[in-house]
This record gives sequence, C-alpha cells and structure tokens, in this order.
Amino acid sequence: MGWLHWERFMCNTDCDRDPDNCISERLYMQMADVMVKEGWKEAGYEYVCIDDCWPSHQRDAEGQPSGRPQKIPRRHQKTGLTILGYYETDAQTFADWDVDLLKFDGCFMDWKSLGDGYMSMSKALNKTGRSILYSCEWPLYEWPFQQPNYTAIRETCNHWRNFDDVYDSWSSIKSIFDWTASHQDIIVPSAGPGGWNDPDMLVIGNFGLSHDQQESQMALWAIMAAPLLMSNDLRDICPRSKKLLQNRLIIAISQDPLGKQGYRTAKVDSFEVWERPLSKNQLAVAVLNRQEIGGPRGLAIRAVPGWKICDPQCNVTQILPQYKEMGVQTQQSKIVLSVNPSGTALLTVTPVSKDFKGLSKLHWKNTSVKRKHNTSL
Repeated sequence: MGWLHWERFMCNTDCDRDPDNCISERLYMQMADVMVKEGWKEAGYEYVCIDDCWPSHQRDAEGQPSGRPQKIPRRHQKTGLTILGYYETDAQTFADWDVDLLKFDGCFMDWKSLGDGYMSMSKALNKTGRSILYSCEWPLYEWPFQQPNYTAIRETCNHWRNFDDVYDSWSSIKSIFDWTASHQDIIVPSAGPGGWNDPDMLVIGNFGLSHDQQESQMALWAIMAAPLLMSNDLRDICPRSKKLLQNRLIIAISQDPLGKQGYRTAKVDSFEVWERPLSKNQLAVAVLNRQEIGGPRGLAIRAVPGWKICDPQCNVTQILPQYKEMGVQTQQSKIVLSVNPSGTALLTVTPVSKDFKGLSKLHWKNTSVKRKHNTSL
C-alpha cells in the first residue's frame, strides 16, 4: 500500500513553469508529509514511490545511476524507485540509498530476454541483504507473444503487472476488470502471500471517475487482492475520495491474511458478481452494475454463488455504497441489492455455524514462494 506519482503527474519535469506538480524532491516530500499527517500511513499506505523521469540519462563515472534526488524522501515512509540496467551495481546502490521498493520496467526490451533480466535483478536484490519489495512488469510484456510462466514469475517477483497501464477513465478501469476476468483461471492461482497480481494504480481522487466508479475500483481492487498504490494528489483530494481510500473495512478485505485472490463468479444481466474467500470463514462479495444509464438496478442476493454458505445462517454486512448491518440471513432471504449505474455493492458474509463448503473454485493452491522479502501489498 502506498502512493505512486506516475498516472497523476506523468513525466512532468518542467519545474520552472510548474513547480508544484513537477517530478522533484519537493513533490515527494510533500506527499510523504501528507501521508503521515492525514492518516494515510495509519491506514496502511506506507510506500512513496518515485516512478519514471527521476534520473538523468547518464550514469556517473563509477557506472552508478545519476540524477539522484539530493535527499531520498523518508518522512517516516518507505521509498520506491524505478530503474532498468546494471543489476548488481544498481541493486547495491539502491540498497545503500535505503530504497524499500524497486519497480523494474521492461520498456523496449526483447521479450525473449525478459525472464533472464527479471531473475537477474531478483538475485542481485537478494544479494544486498536488504528487504526490497520487487515490482515487475514481466508478464505485461510477454503476453503479446506467449502465455507467461507464472510459477517463475511468482518465484522472482513480489507483485507483477499483467495488462495495460491504467488511465483516469472508466473505460480503462472496465478494460482491467474484463482482462482479469477473462484470464483469471491462469493468473489467480499464482497470487498469495509473497506475490500478487497487480492491476495497476488506484486513480481515485482524480478527474475521470464518478464517485460510484471510484467505489467500484476500490471494491474490485480489494477483491483482486491487488496492491493498493494510489496515484493522485493527496494535497488536494476531496473528502469523499479520501474517506473511500481510507475505509478500514475495505482495506481489511484487501489485506486479509488468508491471501486468496477473488474471482468473477457470475454474470447476471448487467451485473457481475466477484467473490473472495477471507480468513475466519468469511466471504467478500462485490456486485458490480455494468449498466451506465438509467437509475439503480436490483439484484436478488440469492443470485450470488457464494450465498450457499448461508445454510443454515450467516451474518451479512454491507460496506459499500454505505455501511449497513444486514443481520442474520438464510439461503431463503429475499434481500435485493440496489446498485447504481457503474457502481458496486460490497458485502462481507460470515457463516454462523458452518465452515466454508461448496466454494472449491475459490480455493486455489498457491505455488511455492522462493522470494522471501516483503510480503505486504
């Protein structure tokens, strides 16, 4: 969990004309300060990530990256960088800089060399002895040519991008939902403690999404066990977006210790049902209304595949669009969820007297974990 500059601030390096929003030490220090002072760190957002456009295009006389900020922004936060290049030299340099996260891109690389490059950097990071979260884009660049080896990816990386960059638009968010659902049988089994599928940044609090759409992104990212890396301006975020991003109940689903990624389990008319098994025999359910016109639409709760765990009874809590204790329910309950266009209802369901059964599709074995550094999202 943390903050990343890329989608919101892109490659704005003109600090003469736009000193408040250019890629500079000032920007990162201000974000780090806000994260500490305004409850973001307390909510779990701890990484401040410096994405592209921070370095010069030249290395120094010793072959080390140049253009390093005069001071890596700490402010009681963790720091991340993005690089490409000299594996052992760069890994040790970043360890010496006390970097906590490395995003290793694959721009312009021959796709056949991706595996060797990502594995070489992983070994170099481990060799430093410093715990550095390793963010990869290996499968993103390999998918156009062949199905990636997710066993190798999981053994190498802590989280990995699979699909296109996110943009501040509902069409972009929908495309990520669609790609994830259409590839879920391939990518979900690789996710679990130590390694995660990364659908890209949260763009909540920017310009392109309605509040219902922001709730949908937050809910589905939690169901997908996705890293929660925001890209927005925390100095000037609206109160509703801030409240959504800091919602402890949604974050608890995202960070659930069982570490199972959820699935899209049903499509009913304009609705999609996404479900994620949680610890303590709970189930998280997101009901997304893909219709974008008209008013709210209703879906009977019995259409949710996981509702079978309410035999004989379950406790239901609605988290989105507003918090509501729905009390003890049964399989015969006639609850109808009302969901706004492009919005999502997010629930937790807890069996009263019965363990999870009949949800084997949601319980995939995780592959073995060899990369033992940071395991948080």
